[in-house]
Amino acid sequence: METSHIEALTRRLHAWGLTGLAVSLLENAGPFALVGAQALYFAGDTLAPFLGGDEVAALARLLEDPAQVRALAQQLAEEREA
Repeated sequence: METSHIEALTRRLHAWGLTGLAVSLLENAGPFALVGAQALYFAGDTLAPFLGGDEVAALARLLEDPAQVRALAQQLAEEREA
């Protein structure tokens, strides 16, 4: 997921008041992140009107990569503290 996608997702979660929940889920997701990625691929057409098709696919790819999941959790945690 490109940095711009991560920043947009971070801003969206913050605006929705879901930063803390997202951090908790991402930090504790472990292997369930991969399951979440598969769910996003499956439900991509349904979620596309709300997030945009490219955003859904990018988020699914992010969830498949443990390093990117950690990076997103860290960025969200920093956003929450700011």
